[in-house]
Amino acid sequence: MPTPQPEPERYTDREDAGRQLAAALQPRLAGVRPLILALPRGGVPVAGVIADAFGAPLDVVLVRKVGVPQYPELAMGAIASIGGTIETVRNAEVLAGVRDAETVFSAVAERERAELLRREQLYRQDMGPLLVEGETVVLVDDGVATGATMLAGVAALRKAGVARIIAAAPVFLGSGAQVVSERVDEVVSPWLAPNLPAVGSAYETFGQVPDEEVRRLLHEARGRSLGP
Repeated sequence: MPTPQPEPERYTDREDAGRQLAAALQPRLAGVRPLILALPRGGVPVAGVIADAFGAPLDVVLVRKVGVPQYPELAMGAIASIGGTIETVRNAEVLAGVRDAETVFSAVAERERAELLRREQLYRQDMGPLLVEGETVVLVDDGVATGATMLAGVAALRKAGVARIIAAAPVFLGSGAQVVSERVDEVVSPWLAPNLPAVGSAYETFGQVPDEEVRRLLHEARGRSLGP
C-alpha cells in the first residue's frame, strides 16, 4: 500500500489528474506495455491520458451493483463486463441475510445485466473488446471512496485470468487504498486523502462525463489495437 504523502494542490480537471497519475505509474511500468482499463464514466478521461502516455490500449470495465431489493444501496454482489464476458461477484455476507437469496440475486442480476449490456453497446459500438488473459492491467477510476466498484472490477479481472492488476486513481479517500490493496498487486495514487469528504473535493472542475466523451475516447484508442 502507498505511503501517505503531503496533501497536494487540487487537480485542475480529470486530464490534469491523468497526467499526474501517469507520472506516478511510470516507474511501476518500466519495460511493460499494459492494458489500461477504465471504470466509466469518470475514470475514462483519466485513463485516456494514461493510455496516451504509455502508447497503450484503452478499454472499459463496466460494473453494476446487484442491490438488495428493499435496500438497493446494500450490495449482494456485482456484475462486470470484462473482455466481452459477463462475470458475477457475490457478497456472501450480505446474501446470508437475504431470504431465498439465490432467487432474489438472480432476478436483480438479470435486470442489471440488461443495463450492463445496453451500456456496453452504447460505449463500444462496433469495437471488439480487449483480451485480458495473462496481461498486466491498470484499472483506473477518477477517485476511490469505499472501493466497492473497483473491487468488483478487480474480482472480475481475476476470474478472467489477468496476470497483474495495478489499481490506480488520482485520489483515494478514507480507507479505500487499504481495502483495495488487499485484492490487487499494487495501488498507485499521488494523493491518499483519509479526511477528504468526497472525490470531487480533489478537483477544481469535476463535472459529469457525457456518454459521447466515453465513446470518443474509446474510438480514438482504436489505433492502439482496441479489438479486432
